[in-house]
Amino acid sequence: MSRSADEQPVRAHVVVSGHVQGVGFRAFSARMASNLNLVGGVRNLDDGRVELEVEGGKSVIETFLQKLNVGPPAGRVTEIDVRWSSADGRYATFSIWY
Repeated sequence: MSRSADEQPVRAHVVVSGHVQGVGFRAFSARMASNLNLVGGVRNLDDGRVELEVEGGKSVIETFLQKLNVGPPAGRVTEIDVRWSSADGRYATFSIWY
């Protein structure tokens, strides 16, 4: 049986808006990504949003995005912007970037 396109590695560039800084959102994201065996990273942006780059299977990343939409208990996500592209394998783990 051949692999479906859904199983091929892809990259998602994600920007999350809302009350997402100072609430543990980066740590939450890193835990969720690690639990799903995704790689990439997360950082705070100067404008109060959070930016992520994540690589893995598309269906797994979509599950990750659903978890991000819920976020940590003290957070409140109002919007998630996702841009899809091809994975290039530049990441070995998921990191919090400072």
